Amino acid sequence: MARRYAIYDVFTANTLEGNPLAVVFDGDGLSDKAMQAIAGEFNLSETVFIRPAENPAHTARLRIFAPGYELPFAGHPTVGAAIALAENSRRSGEGDYDLVQMLEENVGPVRCAVRHKAGSATFAEFDVPRKSAQLEARFDRQALADAFSLKSTQIGFENHVPSFWTAGVPFVMMPVHDVAAAGAIEFDAAAWEQVTPMADGRLASAYVYCRGGVNHIARFHTRMFAPAMGITEDPATGAAVAAFSGAIHHFDQLIDGHHPFLIEQGVEMGRPSLLHLHIDVAGGEIAASRIGGQAVKIAAGELYL
Repeated sequence: MARRYAIYDVFTANTLEGNPLAVVFDGDGLSDKAMQAIAGEFNLSETVFIRPAENPAHTARLRIFAPGYELPFAGHPTVGAAIALAENSRRSGEGDYDLVQMLEENVGPVRCAVRHKAGSATFAEFDVPRKSAQLEARFDRQALADAFSLKSTQIGFENHVPSFWTAGVPFVMMPVHDVAAAGAIEFDAAAWEQVTPMADGRLASAYVYCRGGVNHIARFHTRMFAPAMGITEDPATGAAVAAFSGAIHHFDQLIDGHHPFLIEQGVEMGRPSLLHLHIDVAGGEIAASRIGGQAVKIAAGELYL
């Protein structure tokens, strides 16, 4: 059986930038083992399989696989799949459109809005399905510094210190002094395994961040390392941004209202990405958050399975 697929570069408007994603349109009928094997064949940070929705009122059911295991939720597959579904259902050159999709993921239903304007890369934004929550963890600053080949004095800035957060996928939030410190990182996966906490039966991934960016419009500069997922470094990580929303609110003590952030990632990999994060705060707590970005199709074909 021939199964259609496409490759999208996500969280970018430019091909060969952002985070590449494999989208398998005809995912129905594939076993978990087969989907994991296909994800390994593509060998991208994530592969998303589109299947018929279980609820007829929803758009589609998504299964998301990293090279090592299935994920309950991930940002760039959500954005990429939403855009792929929208573009696949429309004729080329059809013009501007706005639509809303409900995508079923293992974490639960995810509402996603898609906007296309002629001459521009399509944009999608999703409601973060699970509010970011802080997890209990203690960190040895020197051991963390050693895992990133940094000095202990380069860990942290202002009141930001290492912390542990999840919005469905757990990440250790690693603040570093500045963009230069982020760029100087030489990640030691073996050392990281000795210091990172466990969550949901797996070692947590590292999300490094600092204020500013190489791109002058960025509010934060970030890097993500996930050896337990089989990912040496990821050029754009929506699930990490979802978790990061909690750290931003916690350390920056966001006041009630709407707070937009533009976050850059993948610069050191030569795959610059821009992720839009919106946080709504009410009564001193996060009421809602949304993550969005553009995506462009770079390849298409068929799997003979």
